[in-house]
Amino acid sequence: MELRQFEYFVAVAEEAGFTKAAARLHVAQPGVSAQIRQLERELGQPLFDRSGRTVRLTEAGEAVLPYARAALAAVDGAQRAVDELTGLLRGHVTIGTVDWIASLDLPALLAGFHHDHPNVEITVVQHDSATLADALRDGRADLAFLSLGPEPPDGITTRTVLEEDLYAAVNRDHPLARNSTLRLRALAAEDLISLPKGTGLRAVLDEACAAAGLTPRIAFEAGEPPVLAQLAAHGLGVAVLPESAARDLPDDLHAMPIVRPRLTGRIALAWRTEGPRSPAARALMTRARHHLSPLP
Repeated sequence: MELRQFEYFVAVAEEAGFTKAAARLHVAQPGVSAQIRQLERELGQPLFDRSGRTVRLTEAGEAVLPYARAALAAVDGAQRAVDELTGLLRGHVTIGTVDWIASLDLPALLAGFHHDHPNVEITVVQHDSATLADALRDGRADLAFLSLGPEPPDGITTRTVLEEDLYAAVNRDHPLARNSTLRLRALAAEDLISLPKGTGLRAVLDEACAAAGLTPRIAFEAGEPPVLAQLAAHGLGVAVLPESAARDLPDDLHAMPIVRPRLTGRIALAWRTEGPRSPAARALMTRARHHLSPLP
């Protein structure tokens, strides 16, 4: 028996006819009929009932069909495995990210990966770090850039790629705008505009306040640092921002590093600790190691 015979047999079974199967396979109909007859001779049983207007599987054909499909699937899987080993990756990879890490140049990372592996489909999802960690744990994401608090999420392996201090930003008419730095105790006494719970920077703020015996007054929450800055510009409170967002503020805002203690957030590349990663995910990890020089 030959794989070509199984391919023809499956096509005839699925198309319920030799002519349609030949068209699907882009071969001449007599060739399909000849290969099926040869397969029937080797098996010693007719595989199709040809007596009606529509070709139907015989009992023997019904029994052979799942094995024929399995054989073809095995060959296809073997080819994919060889392709993966030789760099001709196929498949799909999902990478997640929080939304304020422009300094990592994620588009350039993905463009380079796509150039090397054009047959891999890439999906990018954007959420807070807690949601992305859940997606990694249950397999909905292969890799993710997370904003980390003091403790990494359970079941997730991380490699830090960027550290950023936390800054406070206020409208220039605010009394705090006279300061060049801002102590945590003074910050906690103000109405704060912060990223929501589930984000790494919020975890850094909350845990630092708890350690100092302070209870921050969160007046507004928003998922994107530019929105926090806009709220602060309207005099609604003190925005707590990552350093990268604080560097590029409009003229009506004044930014100060938070000190005593200094608050630092981390961006990390993360993946599920347990369970195998796909070849595409491993290839993307390799690409990330080259792209992100701080990554060990």
